[in-house]
Amino acid sequence: MKANYDKYKHRFSLMLSFSALVLTILVITAIVVGVIVFFLINRDTLRVGENALDAWTLFRDMVLISIGIGAVFTFVTLRFPLKTVNKILNAMNRLASGDYSVRLSFKGAFAKHPSIIELTDSFNRMASELEQTEIMRSDFINNFSHEFKTPIVSIMGFAKLLKRGNISEEYKEECLNIIEEESLRLSQMATNVLNLSKVENQTILTDVSQFNLSEQIRTCVLMLESKWSKKNIALSLPEKEYFVTANEELMKQVWINIIDNAIKFSSDGGEVEIGIETTGNAVKVDISNYGKDIPEEAIHKLFDKFYQSDESHATEGNGVGLAVVKKIVDLHKGKVDVLSKYGKTTFTLTLPKRS
Repeated sequence: MKANYDKYKHRFSLMLSFSALVLTILVITAIVVGVIVFFLINRDTLRVGENALDAWTLFRDMVLISIGIGAVFTFVTLRFPLKTVNKILNAMNRLASGDYSVRLSFKGAFAKHPSIIELTDSFNRMASELEQTEIMRSDFINNFSHEFKTPIVSIMGFAKLLKRGNISEEYKEECLNIIEEESLRLSQMATNVLNLSKVENQTILTDVSQFNLSEQIRTCVLMLESKWSKKNIALSLPEKEYFVTANEELMKQVWINIIDNAIKFSSDGGEVEIGIETTGNAVKVDISNYGKDIPEEAIHKLFDKFYQSDESHATEGNGVGLAVVKKIVDLHKGKVDVLSKYGKTTFTLTLPKRS
């Protein structure tokens, strides 16, 4: 409330400043015209009385002199604020045309006004966010194209080998397994993108039902069995049964994405721990893995669309899964936190028992 009050106060003071400027111009114009008229009367150029100019002519001349002097003062005085407005418009046009590197900055006493500082900060923050989003979008397109192309090439290559024949049954089985894995990989990438598009446009949580959360997580772990068994990862799962009222299908996407992430960034022969506990009217789920720490400056970006903490793109992924997780958790009025220290990374999801 106080922050909003301060904003309105600063904007009101800016309006008063412009009003005072206009009033000052009018007062100066009136004073200058008065001085000119007084000087002309003293020099006997303008006579009042017998043989004086008629009232209409005097009024007309004073109006013309006032307009002329007022126009000059207005042009000279308002040139500075209009220059500022012109600068803002030019910056907005550059931003609209796709130049996200543009930033606003002002000089002089005018730039120190709180409302101008607020305008500058808001514009620069908006431009920075748009620039970052554009960079991530570009990276996503490049990375997604690469990620999408790789399994297609693998499937095509092994399909040609199978079509050609003359291979052993053992190698044929291996080819079929690779085709199956790559097909699942393609399916998962497409599903994540479609899910993100779906949940981004969803504002109301539907299809809510009560289900066994522990059982759902165990099922998701089994669905990822090929991934954790390949890395020889040990899994610690919840033994007690916990129930929540939520959208079962959406929550399934959450666990698959986070557990898949934990497996992906675990060291070979490592461990993934999943724990559940209740706190008041909420259920808290911790999913931990051991491996390289996530840089502190990257943690707050993890749930941004298209962002990947592994900038080398050495690991599979396209920066969509955690964005889906965040949106689904938000729809359930929950929250998700990340802690990554001393070789252990933990995703903590807190969900209301009844969404």
